[in-house]
Amino acid sequence: MKKLLSLIFSFCAIILFAACDDKTETFDDQWKLANETQFANIIASTVQGYKRIDSQSKNGYIMYKEIKSGNGETPYFTDKVKVLYTGWFKYDWTKDDTYTDNRGQTIYNKKIFSATNSNVPYTLGVNSFIDGFTTALQHMQEGDKWEIWIPWNLGYGASENTSGNIPAYTTLVFEIELVGII
Repeated sequence: MKKLLSLIFSFCAIILFAACDDKTETFDDQWKLANETQFANIIASTVQGYKRIDSQSKNGYIMYKEIKSGNGETPYFTDKVKVLYTGWFKYDWTKDDTYTDNRGQTIYNKKIFSATNSNVPYTLGVNSFIDGFTTALQHMQEGDKWEIWIPWNLGYGASENTSGNIPAYTTLVFEIELVGII
């Protein structure tokens, strides 16, 4: 009987240890890898005019491309600003913004999660938003319009944002125009 109990206990221990060593890839792992790959593609796109800015928090860096050049003042971390912006990400970075799947259905791949209303600037504190957005604002001049790419660690991080419409580990893209400093 003792041998049988010992054998059963050993068998359960082996199964427990084998289960702990399971390296099954989760959806979050796949999503994180796809988003990190896309950010790496932007880093490699210096030919397309993307440049790097280190975060003031020293937690990473963003990539940006100037769309329109301004010539005004640059805001400080404690300033309030007026901006026009659109923030988005893609569900599948390998596909176009809109595409037709194998069943003939139109798929909207680009998810706009936040945007200002038409041409009405939004007022916010430079330091009141995610790290990547704050980093960009501290390097822009009034009148600048940039496309910025923010890696997940300078965006909403390893968890969904509070409204739940941006998955964890998401690379974010913003088009920001710095309208003015208040």
